Amino acid sequence: MSGLLPSPLLALRGIGKSFLGVRVLDGVDLQVAPGEVHAVVGENGAGKSTLMKVVSGVHQPDEGTIEFAGAARTFRSPREAQQAGIGIVHQELALLPERTVAENVWLGREPLRRGLVDRGAMLSHTAGLLASIGEGSLPPDTRVGRLGVAQQQVVEIVKALALDARLLIMDEPTAALADHEVDQLYALVRRLQEHGMGVLYVSHRLKEVFDLSSRITVLKDGRAVATLDTADTSADRLVRHMVGRELSSYYPDRAKPRELGPVRLTVRGAGNRKLRGIDLRLRAGEVLGVGGLQGSGRSALARALFGAAPFSTGQVAVDGAPVRLRSPRAAMRAGIAYVSEDRKGEGIVAEQSVLDNALLAVRAVSAVRPVRAARAVRAARAVSAVRPGRVGHGARTARVRELLAAVELRAAREDQEIRFLSGGNQQKVVLARWLALAPRILLFDEPTRGIDVGARSAIHDLVRRLARDGAAVLMVSSELPELLGMSDRIIVMRDGRIAGELPADATEEDVVALAVGTAREAAG
Repeated sequence: MSGLLPSPLLALRGIGKSFLGVRVLDGVDLQVAPGEVHAVVGENGAGKSTLMKVVSGVHQPDEGTIEFAGAARTFRSPREAQQAGIGIVHQELALLPERTVAENVWLGREPLRRGLVDRGAMLSHTAGLLASIGEGSLPPDTRVGRLGVAQQQVVEIVKALALDARLLIMDEPTAALADHEVDQLYALVRRLQEHGMGVLYVSHRLKEVFDLSSRITVLKDGRAVATLDTADTSADRLVRHMVGRELSSYYPDRAKPRELGPVRLTVRGAGNRKLRGIDLRLRAGEVLGVGGLQGSGRSALARALFGAAPFSTGQVAVDGAPVRLRSPRAAMRAGIAYVSEDRKGEGIVAEQSVLDNALLAVRAVSAVRPVRAARAVRAARAVSAVRPGRVGHGARTARVRELLAAVELRAAREDQEIRFLSGGNQQKVVLARWLALAPRILLFDEPTRGIDVGARSAIHDLVRRLARDGAAVLMVSSELPELLGMSDRIIVMRDGRIAGELPADATEEDVVALAVGTAREAAG
């Protein structure tokens, strides 16, 4: 299938696009057949999002042609693309939470009867569309705000079906989904295929790409460098096209036993509403991986250690001294830093600048008046809002600037709003923020979620470098290759407890067996 298709649903030929003189897309060719899932991969900045916006009518190409359903097309707006039969499901869903499923599906196109909205017809049509893709159990009169992310994605897809979409663009559709919801999405994509719909699937997660797609187009520096038959390629080959190196070079070398320092963190018999009987030790120079299924207590452990959802029982010691981690501020003062799994919701303040985001932690710790908050970022936001410009100047600001350079941040300006950076660069700002506190213990929860292959490697190198410099690192990850590739030891959570501990040379099967309870438990 790698060659030209005899009758493609979508054919892009020689697509080029520039912004302010910068070439973003350069001669891109891509074809999608009816019923095909065609994956598009590449590093952040490779041109994936721009290409999807060209196909969906957000941007018009500077050169090249678009053919859809056998006809040359020029989409001057997203509405024109929708009317032609192209739908898009963005990573950030665009739904009205206070309206029902049916009202969202027919927003702006409500069926009328005698000049009034025909709610019966709207509900009936929506129910039929939901049933057609196997989602008939979702009531069309349910308020969208009550739905989970996976069901909200279903609503977005039904919106596209209501417009008679023949091509669906899915941009990082699993970024915010739990593991079981990913399986539901897989089934839904396959049902769309059975209906003959073409799917352009953009994802950083190579497993999804190999599970779902029949062909893969790799973008690099705005060019389509390869289109590969999924069945005939491998993850190593794909990564070489994307970043120019082998998959095996993803992960830095682990710590050697002689490189480990004294015990930095000790937890004995700790628990709260979500955790029970937590016993662990973490040494300087060590990366301790935390695995387990969704809801097993992985993230709850990190949040408890950071004081966001504190332990109510047990003891915690840092460098041998007992500490009471009752708040994020107390954890920060004990030398503990936390990188949340929810980068957009808890990790950054989107409308503030790169520099302001990088200074949030030092401003929060340095504030004279205490700020009560359930999360460190909420505390930092409060300090930033109440005391603008009072803290973080001089030596602290200079230090943060040095750290932003050290993590190889790519940003046009330090006063640029952080929301305009890629996910990988946003994560580097978050890391620089915590490094400014010179933490002794670093808690990472899904540190590379939503980040491309190249940026992941940079984050991995930085994490290992921090450990070699004497920090103790606890890293939660739902991605087994990352968990196994980065960890010196692994603890596996199940039902709020540590189900067992595994050495660095453990296998994916070992982790899963402990996570689901089919292996003999070993105390962590």
